Amino acid sequence: MALVREYGKEQSFIPAGPFKIRLPFIHYRFEWADYTQGLLMCAVCLGIIPLLQEVLGMPFEIAITIVILNGFLYCWHAQLGDPVVPGWITPAIPLLVAYVSAFEPGVARMHALIAFEITLGVFAFVLGVTGLAKKFVDSIPNAIKSGVLIGAGIAAVNLIFKMPDGRFWKSPITISVCLILAVFLLFSNIYKQIRHKHKILTLISDLGIMPSILLAAILGPLIEPSAIPFPDLQWGFTVPHFVELFTQWTPFSERIGWPSIGMFIQSIPLVIAVYIVLFGELIQAQALIDESSHFRPDEKVEYSPNRNNIIVGLRNMIMGTFGPDISMCGPLWAAMQVVECERYKHGRKAMDSLVGGVGSFRWGTFTGYWLSPIVTFVTPILNAALSLTLLIQGFVAVRVGVLKARSYNDIGIAGVVAGVLAVKGAAWAFAVGIIMCLLIYGRHFFAEQPVETKSQVPPHNIYAD
Repeated sequence: MALVREYGKEQSFIPAGPFKIRLPFIHYRFEWADYTQGLLMCAVCLGIIPLLQEVLGMPFEIAITIVILNGFLYCWHAQLGDPVVPGWITPAIPLLVAYVSAFEPGVARMHALIAFEITLGVFAFVLGVTGLAKKFVDSIPNAIKSGVLIGAGIAAVNLIFKMPDGRFWKSPITISVCLILAVFLLFSNIYKQIRHKHKILTLISDLGIMPSILLAAILGPLIEPSAIPFPDLQWGFTVPHFVELFTQWTPFSERIGWPSIGMFIQSIPLVIAVYIVLFGELIQAQALIDESSHFRPDEKVEYSPNRNNIIVGLRNMIMGTFGPDISMCGPLWAAMQVVECERYKHGRKAMDSLVGGVGSFRWGTFTGYWLSPIVTFVTPILNAALSLTLLIQGFVAVRVGVLKARSYNDIGIAGVVAGVLAVKGAAWAFAVGIIMCLLIYGRHFFAEQPVETKSQVPPHNIYAD
């Protein structure tokens, strides 16, 4: 069934309410190139472990168990009909870290995280089930959407370069060299022109940022051994501690217990702020899928923000209850969605279906968590892998954000919104965006602004009427 699809039709599936169930090898071709890339790219997902240890005081065994549980939920998207590579709500991580850090370490801090993550899950789930998710996204003016995306990109980059504790400064040479390689392979027009001339170049391009990760693993220990030591390879399989996680770190444990109603209420402002970032990622996903679909008329790819919200909501509620996680459960891993969409553009031989590509990739990352040789191999380069992902996400977010603007006024508002988002946070940015749109567009606040042509370019005096 996976290989049989009429031209221009949708990949086969089992209907189940809002979901379209697709199983590997049955409803979509398993893409081994994407699966192999996922095996190594689990390094990025493992990058949250140090943060779980530092902020929440979790031992390594509990932290990697949470990553495994989260990794299993990642696989839900493709299997339920959502053609995306899900990931963290990356730009919002600093907001959540600052929020929970305001509470005393231990039970109070865990209560803050649990209450927030469950509330976020309920909020996203309700918007998805009621169908308000898409309406909510569509009702946001393009100027604010653009500003949120650009601001999210700035926030992601800021996580890497901020002084003095940004991740870039821990291994600047390795990250710089690997970033240059990643950008060249993913976005360079020069590479796009020569990749088809040699099969090896096509293969390298299909692997996305995996060559950069491998370069970091080789180059890092040689030039920056103090920051990136040689890996201490171990054989065998990861042993998760699900029982200890459940009995010591969840609301069901006697040590933690359930947060009070007041904690849930207290988390609402942050939930709203984080959802602003979350819907920005929905916009990114839609834009990336639409762009790639122009190159693949052989397949109809159906993306539903409502379905995505339902799955994201379920994931956050499950993680908040059974494995509280600072990375949160987001709708998109932008860097890898770019890789998948770029490979998808190269035709059916390269990737039969977009669902097959994103699904195979996430099965690869989930497999990687269980293999000790892979976990121990990538452990020294977790910082570099995470840095590459954040920087590529920043590039994509800004690019898509600028394209989302429909007029010069939109671009101006977006710039202000992005700046406020980077300095004061998402809630302030959204408020400023609304006020500026009301002042500039007035009663046409919700109207689609036309694309301005060259004849509408303002004179040299930008203050002229």
